[in-house]
Amino acid sequence: MSIKSDKWIRQQALEHGMIEPFSEKQVREGCISYGLSSYGYDLRVADEFAIFTNVNSAIIDPKNFDDRSFVRVKAESVIVPPNSFALARSIEYFKIPRDVLTLCVGKSTYARCGIIVNVTPFEPEWEGYVTLEISNTTPLPARIYANEGLCQILFFQGDEACEVSYADRKGKYQAQHGITLPRM
Repeated sequence: MSIKSDKWIRQQALEHGMIEPFSEKQVREGCISYGLSSYGYDLRVADEFAIFTNVNSAIIDPKNFDDRSFVRVKAESVIVPPNSFALARSIEYFKIPRDVLTLCVGKSTYARCGIIVNVTPFEPEWEGYVTLEISNTTPLPARIYANEGLCQILFFQGDEACEVSYADRKGKYQAQHGITLPRM
């Protein structure tokens, strides 16, 4: 299994629609960078957020998730409360090839501010907008900017295609469009 380069990522995006919309170069001027890098792709966060709140005293239960745990916001930037988190979605829609698995890592600009981004791997043949978990690990409020870079996706190609892909087993998060909460 090897990590894939900018050349491979560009080819997959332009010829096979792996990333849409796709930025062929890294955009940096006046924003937290996004777009193609040497061995990855920095995705952008959309202007749709679900910010965690405990105002309804709901219990976080992944088997029975209460949507009242979040306040939904559409904005150019949001404040994530101290020691809390928000969900968001990517601007880009991904279509992962059958022999590829991705990993997501946070961007250093946010990491140096105590902002951690968690995304599970994009499995072979998964497609959709990415639901992003943004954690503010600090005791202070933290601002997140929409339409700018949030995290980097690394693409790993297997030595052979998998026997059963995410699409084959009809994964519950296949082709998700908005911020998608936990499902059973």
